[in-house]
Amino acid sequence: MTDALVARAEEAVLQSGIDPARALESARAVHAEAEETDAVEAAVIALRAMALACRELGDLETAERHLRRAIATSDAPADRLAQARLSLVTVRTQRGHPLQALRVAAMAWAYLSPLDRAKLDTQRAVALAHLGRHQEAVASCDRALAVLAEAPGTIDDQRFRAGGLLNRGLVHAYQGRWRQATRDIAACLELSQRAGLAHLARLAAANLPFLAVRQGDIPAAFTHYRACEDTLFGFPERLATMRADFAGALLAAHLPGEARAMLSLAVPELEASGAQVALAEARLRLAQVELVTGDARQALAVARRAEAELTAQGCDSWRLAAEVVLRARLALEPPSAELLERLLACAHDLTSSSYTAEAAAVRLAAAELALTLGDTATATAQLSLLDPEAAAHCPAQEPRHLAPLLDAPALSLRHLIPLASAQQAAYLGGEPEAGDGVPSPVRWHAAALLATLRDDSAAAFAAVHRGLREVGSDASRFDDPSLRAHMARAGQRLASYGLGLAIDTCGPEVVFAWAERWRAVAGGRPDAPGLTAVRAALAGGALVEFVCHDDALLVLVITAAGVTLRRVCDTATVSEAVIRLRYGLRRASLGDAVATGERGPDPVRAEAVLLERLLFEQVAAEIEGRPLVIVPAGPLHTLPWSVLPCLHARPVSVVPSAAAWLAARERTRRAEPLVIAAAGPGLRHATTEVERVLAAHRRTELVRGRVADVADALGRADVLHLAAHGTFHSRSPLLSSIELEDGPLMAYDLLTHDSPPRLVVLSACDSGMARVPAEGAPLGLAGTFLARGAACVVAGLIPVPDDEALALMTLFHELIAAGEPPAAALATASSKSEVPGFACFGAGEHPVLVSRSRRDAKDR
Repeated sequence: MTDALVARAEEAVLQSGIDPARALESARAVHAEAEETDAVEAAVIALRAMALACRELGDLETAERHLRRAIATSDAPADRLAQARLSLVTVRTQRGHPLQALRVAAMAWAYLSPLDRAKLDTQRAVALAHLGRHQEAVASCDRALAVLAEAPGTIDDQRFRAGGLLNRGLVHAYQGRWRQATRDIAACLELSQRAGLAHLARLAAANLPFLAVRQGDIPAAFTHYRACEDTLFGFPERLATMRADFAGALLAAHLPGEARAMLSLAVPELEASGAQVALAEARLRLAQVELVTGDARQALAVARRAEAELTAQGCDSWRLAAEVVLRARLALEPPSAELLERLLACAHDLTSSSYTAEAAAVRLAAAELALTLGDTATATAQLSLLDPEAAAHCPAQEPRHLAPLLDAPALSLRHLIPLASAQQAAYLGGEPEAGDGVPSPVRWHAAALLATLRDDSAAAFAAVHRGLREVGSDASRFDDPSLRAHMARAGQRLASYGLGLAIDTCGPEVVFAWAERWRAVAGGRPDAPGLTAVRAALAGGALVEFVCHDDALLVLVITAAGVTLRRVCDTATVSEAVIRLRYGLRRASLGDAVATGERGPDPVRAEAVLLERLLFEQVAAEIEGRPLVIVPAGPLHTLPWSVLPCLHARPVSVVPSAAAWLAARERTRRAEPLVIAAAGPGLRHATTEVERVLAAHRRTELVRGRVADVADALGRADVLHLAAHGTFHSRSPLLSSIELEDGPLMAYDLLTHDSPPRLVVLSACDSGMARVPAEGAPLGLAGTFLARGAACVVAGLIPVPDDEALALMTLFHELIAAGEPPAAALATASSKSEVPGFACFGAGEHPVLVSRSRRDAKDR
């Protein structure tokens, strides 16, 4: 009877890694019988099985209670008690007590068999990793896997072997060793699938999203993420941990908006499950996201909480939380000697803990603060530590420890994750480069500041130029425009410094060159265009390029006659006016009486007149009567330009940069273009709109408003028209979408299309909205189409009623079919229909089609 109960309890232990819910039910039954029959050994094993099942189901508190009850059982065999302690190691770690977990492991060690000690080593590795003792963690896994490879091969042996591979892979991931991480996790996935360990396979697969990010394939990452959401349903703690890990990879890949979306889901679930270690790390990432996205106050609050939790757990990463606290204070507080002292101490602390890149960035911030306080000696001393000449003589770092290969996985993640490009994958998936660890933008920013202190402006410009060139070289490895733009942000402060030097010391031609140089870096273009090329392309038009510097908005106007630079006003004034104008337009689109002027002066027109005065009054003579190419900056990316009285019925093309405009003009046209249109669900006039669009053209095709059909049309159409609901995701522009019959067409789905239509018309609300992580790289649906190769995109900047879109788009396509360029066609259509909510992005001055009159004449 006792032996039978022991066997059933051990079976429940094995089942906990395959089907936790069923294992919990079985273990409870065994435990009840064991207590009735005073079968102590079976009771202890059953309690352990119940704990393991609870752990997998995300109930860590109950898991620990079962294990402690097992350990407290009198007269139980010592090896069974040690096995319970073995299982307690991971639970204590997950609950935020890795040091105590190591003590528990030490208490178990003497009573375990060599094989069980190997299993214990796989659990110790988790605690060691959370304490930042990564080399010890890898060594612990190496020892364990060597023993487990020679074990009899029971299901429990295979479970711990797969678990050891998974844990070692995660430690490698913490260290940025992506090749080793991918190898180990692939081996774990293969072993667990072969052994029928479905739950462990799910946990291994939960790492595919962040590995896909590191392989440079964002669409694949989100595909794996959606699959993991399904497979981990019912395991809230595991699902939340997967989301937090994925968020960490997204943040490292410079996608803070997407990271925030994951963390907002993960943090509440981690709080509920009591997974304190994962929760503290998630809070640290959230604080970093808040800081990167500009909410210093929220970053300060979250970082302080993360710092306290990580310090209490003994985790090394508390220093990173402390860095966020100081950076947030730097953004919120006036300069002070006290803050300078803390920054210097933080830089020293980070250096001593091998957070070299973070230490360098803090040192630069300290130097800038010292300059603000007039402490030139301290600034010079800190900048000299980052000096590139000195760094050139620094010895390369010692090669990092490489774990021996224990498995050669038959299943490679390359089969699971297609790479965006070999170059991008090599960059994201590569090992950290040897060197002194000082990021290139920080190094060259320091050099530029030192040159300025020596009154050597030529050397300062040269340092900024070289730094931006290196940032551009790094960013150009990315196919994905959002990754590229966020990567380029590393050089934003350096670019701002160069632009400031140009504004202070040079003429408008040089200011234009420095503004375009930064936009070229962010937009992934090889270099900024020359004025000669821009003037030649403009013909009789004018290019109006807005530039934000510090708190000021400036405007450059380029015509065949010359270049003009004016200061417009402070950026905040323009930003507030744009917000008020958009608010009025949205109310007007809903038929609000106040917005339509029934109770007094039209507030929309009043704000439009104000903005026109702010933006164009000083350059009115230069732009008078000319078609415009506008390069917006800052808040102007969301401005519906046609609302401004001086732009009414005037062709306007909105572009990210002069370089992007010139490139879009080069895209080829066909003599008989194919026009494809599709209607989305839930719009009364969408089908009629599509019918009228197709009726305006000769070579046409109607496709179903389904994701696959539209995706197929993207590769075949010369002109694509979508009449559907649109959603702009301001914090995560890659999650912006067009609603179709079977689901949304996401912005990140567009990243896999290299040959989009020449003209894309998104007859959808907010489809032209953009978030701009770096000037020159607006992100959103329109920006993504342009970045992937579309020459022109017409899209909405505000909600537009269905019937108004029908009227506007009918007229627009009639004009396009008659040979009008998109910008001119939109200007005329907007004027005649009195629907101002759409904008023309890209090379809008080039006709898409040969005019019907010309074609008919040719036919005759």
